[in-house]
Amino acid sequence: MTPQVTDHKGGVWSIAVPIPDNPLGHTLVHLLETDRGPVLIDTGWDDPDSWDTLVAGVSACGFALADLHGVLITHHHPDHHGLSGKVREASGAWIAMHAADAALVHRTRKAEPGRWLDHLTVRLAAAGAPDEHLAPLREARARGGGRRFPGQGAALPDRDIDPGELLDLPGRRVRAIWTPGHTPGHVCLHLEEEHPSGRSRGFGRLFSGDHLLPGITPHIGLYEDPEDEGGASSNGGGSPDGGSPGPYGAGSPGEALDPLGDYLDSLARIGRLAPAEVLPAHQHAFTDAGGRVRELLAHHEARLAHLRELLREPRTLWQLAMAMEWNRPWEQIPYASRNIAVSEAEAHLRRLVRQGRAERVPGSSPVRYQAV
Repeated sequence: MTPQVTDHKGGVWSIAVPIPDNPLGHTLVHLLETDRGPVLIDTGWDDPDSWDTLVAGVSACGFALADLHGVLITHHHPDHHGLSGKVREASGAWIAMHAADAALVHRTRKAEPGRWLDHLTVRLAAAGAPDEHLAPLREARARGGGRRFPGQGAALPDRDIDPGELLDLPGRRVRAIWTPGHTPGHVCLHLEEEHPSGRSRGFGRLFSGDHLLPGITPHIGLYEDPEDEGGASSNGGGSPDGGSPGPYGAGSPGEALDPLGDYLDSLARIGRLAPAEVLPAHQHAFTDAGGRVRELLAHHEARLAHLRELLREPRTLWQLAMAMEWNRPWEQIPYASRNIAVSEAEAHLRRLVRQGRAERVPGSSPVRYQAV
C-alpha cells in the first residue's frame, strides 16, 4: 500500500485516510512532530483499509505507530475519531478532545439503538414527516432495535482540550480554539509558529478540522439527548423555539439553542485570527482564511434570506426542508440523508426564530412556521 502523504514542512504532515462509501473520499489526518514524539490530529474512520492506510502513512512520515505520543481530536465524528481506540491500543498514546464532544462520545458508547429510533421517530413526526418516511423506523423498532452506531469503538478521551489552552506539546506552540457549530465541542488548533515558507500574510497555520473547508460547507445540525424527553417532546418534538439545554449550553423551556449562530460566531473569530495557511480535514490546504470565512458568512445569510421567503407560506419543518436548495433534487436525496437535511433545516430555522424573523403558527399541528 502506498498512502497519499504530504510533507507540509516544518514537522507537519498529512495522511489521506479513506472513508468507505463516502463522496468526501478521505479524511486528512495530520501528523505533528514534537520533542516528545509525533502527535496525530484526528485518526480517520474505523475500517480495515483506513487502518492499514493510517499505519502505512505514519511509516511514510518516518515513524512507527508505537512512536505516537498523543492524539488531538478536532471533533467526535467517526471519520475523525473512529480509529482512536486502535491507535491508543497500538501506541499507548493519550486521546484529547473538548469536553462537550467527549460527552457525546460517552453518550454514543452507552446508546441503546432502539431508544434512538424512538427519539428520531418522535422528532420527525413532529417535523411533519409523512407516514411513508416514518414507517421504516417503526418497522426497525418493532424488529427489536436498529443497528449499532459508527464510532462506538472509538476511544473515550482521557484529556480535555480547553478553549484558549496552549497545549502541552514540547517544542511546539499549538493553541486550542473552540469553534462550536458543526459539533458542540469542535476545536481548531492554531500552530503559533512562523510558516516555513516565510509567508508574510497571516501568522501560523490552522488545523481547521471540518470548521473551515476550501470548497464545501460543513453540516450544522442538532445534538439533543434522546434521554431528555424535554428535548424530544416538550415543545412539539424539540421544535426550534424550545427544547432541552443539550450539549450546546444552558437554556430554559422556550429558549432556543442556536448551533448555526454558534457556527457563524466561530467563523468570525477564525477570520480575525488570519492564519497564513489552513490545513483542513478534507479536500486540501489553502490560504486566505479570511476570504473563505466571508464566503461562508454570505452563503448562510443568503440561505437564511431564502428560507424566510419560503416561510411567507406557513410550512412544517419537513416541508421547509423539501423546498430548500440542496446539492441534488429532494427526490434524489437518500433516505438517511433526508433526516440530516431536516436537522440542517431546523438549525437554520432556529436562527431565524432567534433573530425574530420567523415564528410558530399558533395552534398548528404538526407545528408550522411563518415569516415575521
